[in-house]
Amino acid sequence: MSKAVIIDGIAYNEYQSELQLPEIIRLIENDLSEPYSVYTYRYFIHNWPNLCFLALDGDEHVGVVICKLDRHKDRLRGYIAMLAVAKTHRKKSIGSNLVKMAIHAMKEMNADEVVLETEYTNSGALRLYERLGFIRDKRLYRYYLNGVDAFRLKLFCKTMVKTRLI
Repeated sequence: MSKAVIIDGIAYNEYQSELQLPEIIRLIENDLSEPYSVYTYRYFIHNWPNLCFLALDGDEHVGVVICKLDRHKDRLRGYIAMLAVAKTHRKKSIGSNLVKMAIHAMKEMNADEVVLETEYTNSGALRLYERLGFIRDKRLYRYYLNGVDAFRLKLFCKTMVKTRLI
């Protein structure tokens, strides 16, 4: 996606360059409870730059989603690693739009499923993902460094058809 998509005055773009990294880090550090090193950001962004999307309000970065896509057992699994929206821009569908763009890109790359984890107390995130079709796959006890449990959520991108040999 080379051209920005404009929705309700917010521009959505694919990641373009390392110059965007400080803004990505700022957004995520203000939003998520887990600390990440710059190497974690670079691992995702440099390996899957086409699965990192940014939301801009004018020149201000107001949202980001960072994902990857790789093999997991017999499936091609997408993974939403990080999603953050500036507090000043919440309740404007920015998070939903970023996740939809990421899911669309992963489906275009033939993903079988998309997974993520979120704190089990994060009702806003749970509502967002469940509205988009994710289901709660399992509870992960004391998953985060702060001791909080997580839910693993999963979205199936393809209908799994099992055939039976006669």
